[in-house]
Amino acid sequence: MPNSPLPITHLHHIARVTSDPERSAAFYCQVLGFRPIKRPNFNFRGAWLLGYGVQIHIIERRSPAAPTSDEIDTRANHLAFAVDDHGPVLARLDALGIRYHQQVNAGGIPQIFFRDPDGHHIEIGIYPPHPPFIDDGPPA
Repeated sequence: MPNSPLPITHLHHIARVTSDPERSAAFYCQVLGFRPIKRPNFNFRGAWLLGYGVQIHIIERRSPAAPTSDEIDTRANHLAFAVDDHGPVLARLDALGIRYHQQVNAGGIPQIFFRDPDGHHIEIGIYPPHPPFIDDGPPA
């Protein structure tokens, strides 16, 4: 059945490569409220975090590379998290001195974009319920 959805039950984890796993783990815990969870004893540094029903696996980069720019690109690969109110997010980012870009996109969605210490983009949005499927078929 080529058009049948895969039997996926949920998103398990997102991996983030970093030159400084401790710094990145602290960022995701302090800024976004993730909590450390046990991780196998791999032969490289890293951390596993859990929050909002999804894990973030922080993985030490083999060869350190700094971000090429500090520009916030709203069209770059990014993680997106949903909130009901941007107020607490803005207060936290301001208190921590994290630079961000705030906008309302063409679909009317209020968004905040910022970067983690390794330059990975993060979006926080106030999203409506999921829109209907284009083909009215069953969800994946």
